[in-house]
Amino acid sequence: MNNDELVLRQQLLQVRSAQLRLTLADQVQVFKRPLAVADQAQSGLQWLYRNPLWPLGALVVLGVLRPRRVILWGGRVWWAWKTFNRARNLIASIPLPRR
Repeated sequence: MNNDELVLRQQLLQVRSAQLRLTLADQVQVFKRPLAVADQAQSGLQWLYRNPLWPLGALVVLGVLRPRRVILWGGRVWWAWKTFNRARNLIASIPLPRR
């Protein structure tokens, strides 16, 4: 390959690279909204970790105002948590296939 062919090849690769960057930028737009929701959820969880008394206070108020509902939903949440832990432990105990 002579110098002119190398320069032409370099220019073609640069054009192709620019096209790929534009295509990638378009395709990434699909993930923009779900990632924004995930960021908001993460921010909310961080706030809960920094301010644990607010949700606890809300639960106490609900417990005073609607004790039956709190007991009912508390049982459902407890059952869901136990089921989640059992499923997680079951999945963790499944051996991975060897390649």
